[in-house]
Amino acid sequence: MKKLFIAILTFSSTAVLAQTKFAQLDQMLPTANSYRAASGAPGHAYYQQKADYKMTLVLDDNKQRLDGVETITYTNNSPDPLAYLWLQLDQNIYNLDSDSKIIEVEKMENFKSVSDLRKRDFYYDGGFKIEKITNMSGQPMSYFINKTMMRIDLAKPLLPGQNISFQIKWWYNINDRMQVGGRSGYEYFETDQNYLYTIAQFFPRMCVYNDVTGWQNKQFLGRGEFTLPFGDYEVSITVPADHIVAATGECQNYASVLTAEQRKRYDLAKKSDAPVLIVTQAEAEAAEKNKAQKTKTWVYKATNVRDFAFATSRKFIWDAQKQTVGGKDVLCMSYYPKEGNPLWERYSTKLVAHTIKTYSKYTINYPYPVAISVHSKWIGMEYPMICFNGGRPEPDGTYSEGEKYGMWGVIIHEVGHNFFPMIINSDERQWTWMDEGLNTFVQYLTEQEWERDYPSRRGPAYLIADYMRGDVSGISPIMTNSESIKQFGNNAYGKPATALNILRETIMGRELFDYAFKTYCERWAFKHPTPADFFRTMEDASAVDLDWFWRGWFYSTDHVDIALTDVKWFQLNTQNPTIEKAFLQQKDAQKDIFIGATRNQTSIVQTVNERDPQIDDFYAKRNIYAVDALDEKAYQSFVSKTSAEELAYLNAGKQLYELTFENLGGLVMPLIIEATFADGSKKVQRIPAEIWRIEELKVSKVFVYDQPVVSFRLDPFLETADTDLDNNTWPRTLQPTRYQLYKQEQTRENPMQRQQRLEQMQRGGN
Repeated sequence: MKKLFIAILTFSSTAVLAQTKFAQLDQMLPTANSYRAASGAPGHAYYQQKADYKMTLVLDDNKQRLDGVETITYTNNSPDPLAYLWLQLDQNIYNLDSDSKIIEVEKMENFKSVSDLRKRDFYYDGGFKIEKITNMSGQPMSYFINKTMMRIDLAKPLLPGQNISFQIKWWYNINDRMQVGGRSGYEYFETDQNYLYTIAQFFPRMCVYNDVTGWQNKQFLGRGEFTLPFGDYEVSITVPADHIVAATGECQNYASVLTAEQRKRYDLAKKSDAPVLIVTQAEAEAAEKNKAQKTKTWVYKATNVRDFAFATSRKFIWDAQKQTVGGKDVLCMSYYPKEGNPLWERYSTKLVAHTIKTYSKYTINYPYPVAISVHSKWIGMEYPMICFNGGRPEPDGTYSEGEKYGMWGVIIHEVGHNFFPMIINSDERQWTWMDEGLNTFVQYLTEQEWERDYPSRRGPAYLIADYMRGDVSGISPIMTNSESIKQFGNNAYGKPATALNILRETIMGRELFDYAFKTYCERWAFKHPTPADFFRTMEDASAVDLDWFWRGWFYSTDHVDIALTDVKWFQLNTQNPTIEKAFLQQKDAQKDIFIGATRNQTSIVQTVNERDPQIDDFYAKRNIYAVDALDEKAYQSFVSKTSAEELAYLNAGKQLYELTFENLGGLVMPLIIEATFADGSKKVQRIPAEIWRIEELKVSKVFVYDQPVVSFRLDPFLETADTDLDNNTWPRTLQPTRYQLYKQEQTRENPMQRQQRLEQMQRGGN
C-alpha cells in the first residue's frame, strides 16, 4: 500500500474500445413476431396444438410386457395445413440398432470387469412393436418409422381448426432398469421375487408442432428429453388384482379396486394435514407372499397434461395427506415398498406437500388435484402429477446423512418438475437448462424453507466455482443443445440455477427478481416457451438490462475471477503548515533505511564534516519541518480564498483509496467491496457490473472513508461465484490447510450403525 501526500485529488482513465460483453443480444435472439412478442410474452397470434388420448393398457407381470391400444385425437390449432403427423417412439431407444448405442464413445479403460463388458452387450429385445394403425373406420393408415420417430401420412391435409382421430395398437417388453438402465422399467426384488414397475414413455406420443421449429422431431438419443403437446387423458390399466397403481390424474374407480377399509382411510387422508396410511406395510407384505392370479383394472383421467405415467406393484405401501394451495386442496401421496422404510413413511408425503406449496409461492398455484412420489431404487424422473424417486436405507433400516439428504433432494426436485417443464412446458429435447436449471433453482429455495441451513448441492454461487474454473475444453455454454453438453449436471442443473440465484441475490434483488420470475411462469403456464421468451420476460418485468448477464453466463464459458490487484492510499493536504510539516516529519521518520547506511553508523568512526563543522552551509543547518511566518501568511491567504465547507472537508481527516480490479476470468460481474477499519467496523459497497462497460479487463474506483482502512475484501459474501478468492483481499491473507499424513481407515458403516455398535458395546457386547 502506498500512502501519498497530495494537494488535490484527481483521477483519469484510459478508454478502451471493448464493448462486446455489454452488446445487446438482439442479433442472437429470434426476431419478435405475432406469435412471440418482444416483451417475452405470448404474441396475439400465439397457438399450440392439442393431443387427447384414450388408452387401454394390460401389464403382464409374468412376461414383463405391456400391451396397449390408444386412440389419439389431434387438433390442428396452427395456421398451417398438415400433410402428415409426427409421433415419438421413445422406447425404440432400446432397439438393437439404436443410434444411442452406436454413437457412444468408448475406450477399453471404461471396461474394468467382465460384468462391465456383459452390460455393454446385454441383449434386450426392446422397442415398440407396432401391430397396426387405423383410422376410426378401421382402415389402415400409412406410416413410416424412422428410428425413434414415426410419421403418419394423411389421406388429405389436416386443415387449420380441424381435428383427426386414429388408433394405434402396440406392445413392448419392459426393460429391467437395474440391468438396462433408463427412465422407465421395472425393479426386481430377489428376496420376495416381486416386481415394481415405474412406467413412462410407454406409448407413441404426438410431437409438438409450433411456430419455432414446425414439427419438433429431433431424434431421441437418451439425454434430450421430451417436448409434448397438452391434452386430456382417459386410461384404463389392467394389472394383477393385488397390485396398487399410482398414475397421472385421478382414479375413477377406487370403489372397485380398494377394500372398504382402504377407501375409509383414503377418505380420511383427503381431509388430513398429516400422512394417513391407505395401504399398510402389513398389507403390502401379505400381498408379496400371496401373488394374486386374477386381475383388476384401474381407470384414470387427467385434464390438460402433457404426458401420462404410472407405477404398479403389489409391494406398495401407500400414504396420503392434503395440502391447500390457492384455496384448493391437493392430495399428496407416496407409494413405496417396505425397502424404503423408515425414510419414506417418515418424509416422502410431507416433502411432496411442502414442495407444491413452496413452488406455488414462486411460480403459479399448483393446478392439479394430486401430487405423487413413488419410490424405486436409483432413479429420479418426473411426469405430470407423478414422479419416481430413489433414496433407500440399508437393509437394517439405518441410513447415512447423505442418503437422507439425497432422498429429500430428489423428491423436492422431481415433484418440482410438475412446474418445469410439465406446466411451463419448455422444449427439453433442445434446452435442458430451461427445465432442469430453473427447477434446480426453485428446488434450492424449497430446500432452504424445509430445513434451516439445508446443505443444498446446487444454488449458492460458491458451489459452482470449481466447475467454472476447470479446463474450458471440458465445459460447454449453457446455451448448448441437450445432446452436446459436456458435464451435464454442472451445465444443465448447477450453473443455470446458480445464475438465477445470483440474479436474485446480487444483480436484481429479491423483490424485482421474484416479480419477473413469477411473471414468466404466469405468462407461459401450459404453453411452450423458448430461451428468448425467458430472457425477454425477465428484463421486461424488471426494467433491468440483463443482456450482458445472459451473454456471459449462458452463451460463454468465461468464468468469474476478479482480482483486487492494487490499493493506493491518499490523504488530503490541509494546506495548514503546522499539520502538513509535522506529517512530513513523521513520514520521513518512518522511512526504511538502507542497510549500508545502518552499517556506516559503526564502520565510519567520523565523517569530514563531523571533524570540521565550518564546511556546513545554509542547507546543512536548515530545519525543513519548522513552520515560519511565510508559511503562516501563505496559509492565511489560502484560508481567505476557501469556503468554510471546503475547509471543513479538508480538515475532516478523509481517507481516500484507489482500488484497481482486474477481470482475469473474462466474466464481468458486480464489485462487492468490504472495507474493515481499525475499530473493527465494516462497510460494504456495491458497484453494478456496468463499471466494466468501457474497459472490460481493468478498472479502478476511488473510495472515501472517515477513518483508515486496515483491509479490503472483494466478494465477502460469496455471491459472484469467484473462482479464486486468494486474490480478493488486501493485504493478501494466507489460509492454512490441514495436512494429514496418513489416511483414515475406510469404512462403509454409517453413523446410525456406529451409534448402534456403541450402544451395544456400552451394554457389554462386543
